[in-house]
Amino acid sequence: MAAAHPKQDPVAASPLLSAFEEVSEAVESGSGLPAVARAAAHALEASVVVLDGRSSILAVACQSPEDERAVLAGEGSAGVAVLRVADAPVGELRWRPRGTPPAPVLLRMVTTLIAQEVDRARAPERASEAAVADFVGDLLGRRVTDRANIVARAEELGCDLTAGASVIVARARPRQAEEGDWRARALTVAQRGARAVDRTCLAAAVELGPARPRGSGAEARTLRPERELTILVPGSGPDVVARAAEAVHDELELGLAHFGLVVASSRPAADPGDLHRAGAEALLAANVAEARGVDRLSFDETGAYRLLLPAMSEDAGELQRFHQETVAPLVDYDNQYETELVRTLETFLDADGNVARTAERLFTHRHTIRYRLDRVRELSGLDVSSSDGRERLSLGLKSMRVLGIVPPGGPAYEAGTEAGRVPREEKDR
Repeated sequence: MAAAHPKQDPVAASPLLSAFEEVSEAVESGSGLPAVARAAAHALEASVVVLDGRSSILAVACQSPEDERAVLAGEGSAGVAVLRVADAPVGELRWRPRGTPPAPVLLRMVTTLIAQEVDRARAPERASEAAVADFVGDLLGRRVTDRANIVARAEELGCDLTAGASVIVARARPRQAEEGDWRARALTVAQRGARAVDRTCLAAAVELGPARPRGSGAEARTLRPERELTILVPGSGPDVVARAAEAVHDELELGLAHFGLVVASSRPAADPGDLHRAGAEALLAANVAEARGVDRLSFDETGAYRLLLPAMSEDAGELQRFHQETVAPLVDYDNQYETELVRTLETFLDADGNVARTAERLFTHRHTIRYRLDRVRELSGLDVSSSDGRERLSLGLKSMRVLGIVPPGGPAYEAGTEAGRVPREEKDR
């Protein structure tokens, strides 16, 4: 009679399942991400770095700082796996094998466990972020106006608004393709800069300002306000918001290479109930800064644009109608034919109506400038040779900038340079 074989534990018999169990136990024990990362490194026989969705390092299990650098740089046979929960990315696992690469099935199981741990660890942080975003959105959107309520909600978030606050709007535009959630990364970086000046600053991405018009005539439609990276800086001192804006800009410049940046600030609002106006000031300054091509601007530096603040914050509809009646047809024409009517008009007005200086600044012949200005008159019904026409067109351009409508750019295609130009409508041939 054959001897009976002792019953084997299937987990103990499988090195793969045994490795997986080690990571599973670290998760179930609630030891935290560092312990889970160490268990994953042992199971995968690799150096491991865990990052969140903003590319911030959460946990490291490497043999040395140089080893960690190599993992993050993707050197050698290093790999990257996206951490997902319910198909939503929550971070990354980066690893570098110390020998044989880990089995794909083990890597997949370990990645799943780490993703769940990252998601669980970030739950309180996400709740806090949501509360801040709700408060800032309600405050600047005038959905909460009672002073006592404003101060109480801010206090719950660790921010003292009894002496008022200022508002900063920061914009980061990638100049090349970016991986991951770069908007969340921009928020983290900007918040870090502001909190270097005041640790109680509140930062969130919220819809700010009026709805924006797009197109004109029968094709006109309205777009929802963009989500703006917005920071509340407590206190009523102008020097505080100036230092915070500078810190935010410097941090963004350092942390987000290859991004176009704009950082704009409001005046201090001594009464928390007036903070919606501070938000409008910061937004106006950001729009003007972007139109001027500068990366920093305060509301006090916007000049004559300040006169349009009430129109933007109280009744943006009138400002939008004025834009539609003046320069919107020029914007549409530039978009359709890749011409430069808006840019020519801006330069002409900046040159005090001098055609020769306009041509010199645009490196274009005077006849071309006159041709473009004739097209401006035909499309808008306003003649730049009259003081009333120039005034209305100048205000139309200011309305466009205050509303945050960026004019189209690109090469000009004028009469006599039709090669390669394809009219989009038969009536324009």
